[in-house]
Amino acid sequence: MSDLFSAAGLEKDVPGPLADRLRPRRLDEVAGQEHLLGPEGALTRLVAAGSLGSLIFWGPPGTGKTTVARLLANETKLAFVQISAIFSGVAELKKVFEEARARRRLGQGSLLFVDEIHRFNRAQQDSFLPVMEDGTVTLIGATTENPSFELNAALLSRARVLVFHALSEEAIEKLLARAEAIEGRPLPLDEEARITLRRMADGDGRAALTLAEEVWRAAREGEIFSPATLVQVAQRRAPIYDKAQEGHYNLISALHKAVRGSDPNAALYYLARMFEGGEDRLFIARRVVRMAVEDIGLADPQALLIANAAKDAYDFLGSPEGELAIAEAVVYVATAPKSNAVYRAFKQATALAKEHGSLMPPKIILNAPTKLMKNEGYGSGYRYDHDEPDAFSGQDYWPEILGPQTIYEPTSRGFEREINKRLDYWARLRKERNG
Repeated sequence: MSDLFSAAGLEKDVPGPLADRLRPRRLDEVAGQEHLLGPEGALTRLVAAGSLGSLIFWGPPGTGKTTVARLLANETKLAFVQISAIFSGVAELKKVFEEARARRRLGQGSLLFVDEIHRFNRAQQDSFLPVMEDGTVTLIGATTENPSFELNAALLSRARVLVFHALSEEAIEKLLARAEAIEGRPLPLDEEARITLRRMADGDGRAALTLAEEVWRAAREGEIFSPATLVQVAQRRAPIYDKAQEGHYNLISALHKAVRGSDPNAALYYLARMFEGGEDRLFIARRVVRMAVEDIGLADPQALLIANAAKDAYDFLGSPEGELAIAEAVVYVATAPKSNAVYRAFKQATALAKEHGSLMPPKIILNAPTKLMKNEGYGSGYRYDHDEPDAFSGQDYWPEILGPQTIYEPTSRGFEREINKRLDYWARLRKERNG
């Protein structure tokens, strides 16, 4: 159908999206990727050398990955072929490879750009290896996901990963200025609304231009939008956050480390980011419980109770009220005294148990339910602690081969100060009573 419109000369009268009309025609027009395209940029050096090699472009949406790939094909005189892993299967890949081989026989190289390459399965990714190795295609794969997790090691070993950054507000502003120049009119925004629009774009150049188009369409004659009006008109674009992929892991890691670092303000910020991105609230609540046991431990035994209570409160209340319970728990664990003494002690105890296998406990602490066991000395000499002075016998409970070990060493923070006092007291009694 598109070809029919083109043949009739009608398609040229239909204005395309602003993002397409502003698509750079040269590499030096690409905004926000100076580390790749500046005078000393990695891609600038590759183009100057006249050989690209296969590449993986990793970065968020709207940062110019497709545009740069197309312009690189022009710079290196390669035929540009674009496919998407979302819509392509094995049959289309075979066809693309055969066409590339035919071009190669005629002396024409091919730059194959694969969008969303991480969506291909392992076997499909492996199918690129032969045509990369024999030079049939120069592969450029684009992905928004961490290649280390999503791409085969064999594919990664044959390609260089280049990172595209989210556009800064300065780069977004340059795009908006170019849009105004092409449209021949300013955006109907006051200064604060313009700042809001740049932030709403969330580092995505395409999103910024789409928002600009929405503003021009919605504004009445002479109207200037405030931030509140802009948010209402644009219906607030959702944050770039894939709760099943890297954004999920990045933000939960940031939240956990902010709590561990006793920064409640940063912790609340990352919590809000995850809420805004639609993260599963119970996933967050479970992680807060983990923080309580892993990073606070017995320095504040209340932390685990509060974290569990927040999970139960969210289960009972749901959104949005239940989210406040999770926020309260996050602030509590962020401001609680920290100790990973039990965490370290448990790891050490586990290692000790694995190393020494099935050692028999001392017979004094074994029950003797049969006469034979009693005759063998099971339970003989056991002293019931509650009948001892201070409810403490001080007996040795360790396997004879190991002897007493010190595994748990409480800190001097929070409630563990009290635990330290008790352990010191019992150590003195044990020494006195056992010589």
